[in-house]
Amino acid sequence: MSRGPQGESGGCKAPCGSLGLASCSRVTPMAPLGGVPGLVLLFSGKRKSRKDFVTEALQSRLGADVCAVLRLSGPLKEQYAQEHGLDFQRLLDASTYKEAYRRDMIRWGKEKRRADPGFFCRKIVEGVCQPVWLVSDTWRVSDIQWFQEAYGDVTQMVRVVATEESRQQRGWVFTPGVDDAESECGLDNFRTFDWVIENHGDEQSLEEQLEHLPNALKVHPCCCQRLALMPLNMGGPSG
Repeated sequence: MSRGPQGESGGCKAPCGSLGLASCSRVTPMAPLGGVPGLVLLFSGKRKSRKDFVTEALQSRLGADVCAVLRLSGPLKEQYAQEHGLDFQRLLDASTYKEAYRRDMIRWGKEKRRADPGFFCRKIVEGVCQPVWLVSDTWRVSDIQWFQEAYGDVTQMVRVVATEESRQQRGWVFTPGVDDAESECGLDNFRTFDWVIENHGDEQSLEEQLEHLPNALKVHPCCCQRLALMPLNMGGPSG
């Protein structure tokens, strides 16, 4: 895991205070009523980089009472299933059923975001009361902008990177209209990741990064003091 300004291999170019982000104690009118997070981690990465595995493993360390895993794809798939008469539960798993509709879901979701960029973001945060939020599938700059504007400098960007070889070993095959779409490529040139987690297939290396991140976040200057006071369950399973 690394920090620095170089996109896929680094994090912020400038201190968070110079990025024009709001104070962590403020929430803009864009945000739904509910709990104010102490930390929001926006995870992004290519298909089969195992973003979900990473967020679930972090949740097991922080504890589900402290940390919520939020998925932008959840309300997208639910709404898409309702409008198209599909099985929502089958769209949630890694099945051929989901893959058959993936390309059209991407098109449909793009149209929804064009009409309302914060449509799916607002839905996933409704009623969330845990102080730490892990958004496991951030795809677009507009998603990041919404969280930054709504929750200020408690918002951190995390990139999960994996080599093509390791992704292929997990079953990834390049699919035109999917892997070259904005949902996969929208953050390729993004250069302000705060944290980068390397997940190339070395389980011990990944475990060490997951062990380090919660403690690193406790002392990060952009995180609220309430996070530094949280007890961390560092003995949780690795997933």
